[in-house]
This record gives sequence, structure tokens and C-alpha cells, in this order.
Amino acid sequence: MSSKTTYALGGVALALVVLIVILAFQWGHDEPSIRNDGYGPVRNQNVHSAVQQDGVILLGKDGATKTIDLYEDPLCPACGSLERIHGQEIAQQIDEGKLAVRYHLLNFLDQRSGSKNYSTRAIAANQCVAQAGSGPVYSKFHELLFTDKQPKEGGSDLSNDELAAVARVAGAPESVVQCIGGGSRIDAAKADANAGMDSLHAAIGKDAGTPTVLDGGKKVDWRNSEWVVSLTK
Repeated sequence: MSSKTTYALGGVALALVVLIVILAFQWGHDEPSIRNDGYGPVRNQNVHSAVQQDGVILLGKDGATKTIDLYEDPLCPACGSLERIHGQEIAQQIDEGKLAVRYHLLNFLDQRSGSKNYSTRAIAANQCVAQAGSGPVYSKFHELLFTDKQPKEGGSDLSNDELAAVARVAGAPESVVQCIGGGSRIDAAKADANAGMDSLHAAIGKDAGTPTVLDGGKKVDWRNSEWVVSLTK
């Protein structure tokens, strides 16, 4: 091999190393830090969960200072990012009575799941847990489904029995486990998800996506790292 070829290959290798270092630095720099890391899910026993008439899940204390609307799909990767980055921060504000959340769970990603109906079944599971009334249990279940247990788009997902097992880990009673395992709320969840999509479109137009956070009907930029702080001042 000629010296010119050797130098050329060396130059290419060096350029690749530099590019990898730059990309690694940018990735680490751009990765948002987890807010209130170590706090965990809701812990205050005075926080309650409830399934409202339209299927929306309300999590918060009675008389919370502010209530926001959060639209998300259980399979949505960005929704998982929101939970991972801001979930603990939101939980603390809920515990302190400064914030309550109305979760509008959607299923437009059903066809991107291995079972072709994961989002709908996960919504039904959320409703089974929420209707039992324990804020800490629902918060833990929601956290698990949107972080450690969230399936990848286009891959395999959780069966009803696996969803029920997650609920058990979160502390749900056996009646909730049976509600999820038996799929008793799936039809209602599908109708509720359709209604939720309609309400999102009515609020911000046909190009709406998830996650979407609304404060009094006004869209909140959840990618701003200070958005929770700003809402709860």
C-alpha cells in the first residue's frame, strides 16, 4: 500500500473519530435532564383518581389550584419522553395541591402496535386502575406504562394479563387486576378515545398530535424545561 493511500485512510479514520465525538457531545448536551429526579410518582394519599363521564381520567387533590389537560397515546414515544422528563415534577405539584391533571388517552397509534389494538387496551387498563380511586396507585401505573413498560412502535406489546401484572406491581387491588385481565372496559375505552381525539381537534385543529398540554384551552410548550414551574407559580 502506498504512503499516499495510508495517509488518505488515516485522514478518513480521523475524520470519523472527530464526527463521532461531536455527535456524542451534541447528543449528551441536547438530552434533557430529568426534573425532580428521585421524587417518584404521586405519594400523597389525599390525591384521588377518577374516570369522568367522558372517559377522561382526573388525578389530583380536591380543590387543586390549577387543572391542566394532557392528551397522550400509550404508544407515543414523545409521550414517554414527557413522562420520563417531567412526570416526577408533575407528581410533586399534584401532591402539593398546586396541580391536577386530566388525562385524555387516545388510540390513533393502535395500528402501530404488534397486537393492532394496544393503545385501546392500555387506555382500558388505565381506566380500570383510575376508577379504583387511589391517586398514588394510578400515578405509579401511569408512570410504568409510559416509561419502563412502554412498547416500541411497530414491535410487540403487552397483553391484557401483562397489563394487569403492571397494575398489581403499582399496588392495585385484585378487582382492578381482574378488570384489566378480562378486558371489561375495552369497548368503552375505544369510544372514549374517539371522543378525546375530537376534543383535541376542536381545541387546536386537525394537525393535533401527542403529547399536547392545554392550560385553560391554550397550548403549552412542554418542550420548554420550565413549563411545569411556570404553570404552578
